[in-house]
Amino acid sequence: MSRQRLVIKIGSSSLTTRQGALSIEKVKMFVTAISKLKKAGHEVIVISSGAVAAGFSAIGYPTRPVTIAGKQAAAAVGQGLLMQAYIEQFASHNLIPAQLLLTRQDFSDEIRYGNAYSTLTELLKRGAIPIINENDSTSIEELTFGDNDMLSALVSGLVHANTLCIMTDVNGLYDANPQINPEAKKIYYLPQLTADLLALAGESNSKVGTGGMKSKVSAAQTALTLGVNVFIGKGNYPEMLLDIVEGKGDGTYIGTFTHEQVMPTTKQWIALHSTITSYLTIDQGAEQAIRSRGKSLLPVGIVSIDAPFTKGNVIGVKNLSGHLIGKGKANMSSDELLNLQNKQNEDTSKLKQPVVIHRNDWVPETKEKIKK
Repeated sequence: MSRQRLVIKIGSSSLTTRQGALSIEKVKMFVTAISKLKKAGHEVIVISSGAVAAGFSAIGYPTRPVTIAGKQAAAAVGQGLLMQAYIEQFASHNLIPAQLLLTRQDFSDEIRYGNAYSTLTELLKRGAIPIINENDSTSIEELTFGDNDMLSALVSGLVHANTLCIMTDVNGLYDANPQINPEAKKIYYLPQLTADLLALAGESNSKVGTGGMKSKVSAAQTALTLGVNVFIGKGNYPEMLLDIVEGKGDGTYIGTFTHEQVMPTTKQWIALHSTITSYLTIDQGAEQAIRSRGKSLLPVGIVSIDAPFTKGNVIGVKNLSGHLIGKGKANMSSDELLNLQNKQNEDTSKLKQPVVIHRNDWVPETKEKIKK
């Protein structure tokens, strides 16, 4: 069994009682399973839900609150209770957990994105167990990940994980809704996701969680795009995570499970988190060079500039038909580009060929990775 870097996402329903309170026994079970992974030589990052579920009863709510203020208040109380449980349980295994609360802004800002990567890398180097959750107490709806399933997918790409394990209360994917169709058959392995499966996946039936199977399949799609394999399933025994790594987990394996190259962190940020400042339109020759021959974008092939931009901005690139073919980080400002284009008739043979977008900072626009 080769050494792996794994991201383990634990849903609220996997950590709480039927009444919605935090279950110390369930936390203990997951901590034991994670410690066995560590002892086997694997690196582990945990994405843990459960803050709202752990906090709402402690703050006096009879049931899980439905208002944003109520959820955020419950999360503020529950996050401390959740980490306290993890700290106490990991101590018995001589392991140190580390808490990280992330928001969408931490991913959309390139510097903060890089800082998150550096922090996680250092924690793993020091043998700690990063435990990540969305900062539910301060996030607003427009700037959230939607649920911790998507957060786990983005983190798995950020840290170049081998496998993302999405732990839930359902033992994998089925070819039909097993709650409606008793003939539904479990899917044990999928090399890739299909549009039909995404359409089939349903919403959450849990009263303590936000992500249903649809969000898990969407998260799996994102992880696969980044080069990370995925397991979706359940387990409630100490060796469950070791069994997942060995291919014996109770769930569905998605991906090739080969040593695929994970998308570089810089390109992940450009592809998934950046905001386009301006658009360039390029001619057919430039399009062929960057799409088919892996070349950088040069000034000579640029037909028009949509809006001003500065060096370091992310700019979209369109072909002559107006279709977006990709985006990348500008290696110069729009003013510098215009000056270069104005001097195209001058003798520049002795000058280094300028680059508008370097191929290392270029991400092609692709259609949905889910096959039709």
